Amino acid sequence: MGVSDGDTITVLDQAKQQHRVRLAGIDAPEKGQPFGQRSKDNLSALVYGKEVEARCHKRDRYGRKVCAVFVGSRDVGLDQVRAGMAWWYREYAREQTSEDRSAYQDAEGAARVTQKGLWHDTQSRPPWEWRKAR
Repeated sequence: MGVSDGDTITVLDQAKQQHRVRLAGIDAPEKGQPFGQRSKDNLSALVYGKEVEARCHKRDRYGRKVCAVFVGSRDVGLDQVRAGMAWWYREYAREQTSEDRSAYQDAEGAARVTQKGLWHDTQSRPPWEWRKAR
């Protein structure tokens, strides 16, 4: 298992094949952004060395599988949003169930109100805006 950043991991399947996986429903700060390293570290704490279940539904433009990732019954992407280490990626909300959309929206709202993680910085920019500006 490897963690590239706050929303991308590499997993090994039972045949020991590697798969790059983009967590569905979230966008985490880029490496050069504030909270980028903290987001990566948080994701590492959630998944590194653990058995994960990846429920994949498509590939992104970089060839990564886009998946909801679980450790046991815990949704890792949702945990990243709860911790204030990622944004709920509204642009792709239509790909989520209504239950998941509601959970992610509520988690982001709670993190924002309590100023957890990246929400502590009032100037934090979502990665999609940060990438566009570069």
